Amino acid sequence: MGFSIGLAGTRCIGTLCPPRPRPFQSLLLVLWTLLNCVLGSSAQGPGEWTPWGSWSRCSSSCGRGVSVRSRRCIRPVRRLPGEEPCWESSHEYRVCQLPDCPPGAVPFRDLQCALYNGHPVLGTQKTYQWIPFHGAPNQCDLNCLAEGHAFYHSFGRVLDGTPCSPGAQGLCVAGRCLSAGCDGVLGSGALEDRCGRCGGANDSCLFVQRVFRDAGAFAGYWNVTLIPEGARHIRVAHRSRNHLALMGVDGRYVLNGNWEVSPPGTYEAAGTRVVYARAAAPQETLHAAGPTSQDLLLQEPNPGIQFEFWLPRERYGPFQVQTQALGWPVRQPQPREVEARAPIAPPPLMPTLAPDPCPPCPDTRGRAHRLLHYCGSDFVFQARVVGRHRQAQETRYEVHIQLIYKNRWPLRTREYVWAPAHCPCPPLAPQQEYLMALRRLVSPDGTQDRLLLPHAGYARPWSPAEDSRIRLAARRCPV
Repeated sequence: MGFSIGLAGTRCIGTLCPPRPRPFQSLLLVLWTLLNCVLGSSAQGPGEWTPWGSWSRCSSSCGRGVSVRSRRCIRPVRRLPGEEPCWESSHEYRVCQLPDCPPGAVPFRDLQCALYNGHPVLGTQKTYQWIPFHGAPNQCDLNCLAEGHAFYHSFGRVLDGTPCSPGAQGLCVAGRCLSAGCDGVLGSGALEDRCGRCGGANDSCLFVQRVFRDAGAFAGYWNVTLIPEGARHIRVAHRSRNHLALMGVDGRYVLNGNWEVSPPGTYEAAGTRVVYARAAAPQETLHAAGPTSQDLLLQEPNPGIQFEFWLPRERYGPFQVQTQALGWPVRQPQPREVEARAPIAPPPLMPTLAPDPCPPCPDTRGRAHRLLHYCGSDFVFQARVVGRHRQAQETRYEVHIQLIYKNRWPLRTREYVWAPAHCPCPPLAPQQEYLMALRRLVSPDGTQDRLLLPHAGYARPWSPAEDSRIRLAARRCPV
């Protein structure tokens, strides 16, 4: 959820519609008018945004804070009563990082609570000394505890840029805890792809995956692969009584070198951190996020190992030349490598939905069901499903909102919709558009703020007919 302006809908009115047609033109022009109205109901709305203004100064004088920029919606001459001309957000916030605060500096939230020291509150003349209280439901309210007393008081929202909680990465903006995407914009949800590009589509790198199957003619260290400079998301695993060894370009071992076994842990190598794990069973793994700043050599006293990493396209040719020059492909009769076809999608952040068969959903058709869910919902909008993932016993949909009919709180263009169980009812198919009614669900501790699609709730494929039905339901809800 973010900050946006709801769009009630777009209809042709007044001078915006074509003149009254002659009888023989009626059918053609009525169809053109209807299509024009539907096409006009786009995400932009009847209004237009001005260009973004410049970013404001940082909200903090040291450490992390926020800066904001804004834009205005240019309204048309004629519009429907109560209709907002633009949607999406008129304000955008990003993280600004200043030099660290000096030791002993008073935290930002403490300063805000201290402003009320010695001032009468709670309708009496009593005064108190206030310190932050972090056990209240909404962590972006200025909840302050009266020192020496067993109660706290909420003085409204904290100032923008206040950390949500001590040590947290999220910052409070307009009363909500938001985290920055890889673009630095709070609440954007932007993520790095496997190539390290913010908002990328994994098309600037290749996924290299091989299996080392050499039988080994002697005991000793065997070269397994060169992990080239620039590699990301490195994963190495094997099951045997042997040990993985990692060497830098300077010939020094990072771990398990010179016939000495290193303890599991995190090691610094080639500009990244390598996590080395060894299970009780004969299994070892190496993980590194990368990117590596130099080449690494993976060795093993005896063979039997799987490895993978993502590599920039321009570095793949030199990687092949290096490995061939070292003669390793000769000792790898059964390599498995991904290079020519389109890049493989990265492992999802959350496990994808299992293809288990799901029981049929209950029948939720009918005007009464539509009216019940529209009137009792917090949000009603048209959206395209762009992603679907399973987490524990819940299903999470990522949706791109097309048109908003009802919203009691602001919405972002991209939102997550949660449904109970991994076989939700009604099910939503990726790349399909739906008209759905949702509720807002906030956890008791305030750490989760979700859009919930209830079991047997309202979510139907969007169509002009369904659009007309939901608008009719909106007029029949009790005030």
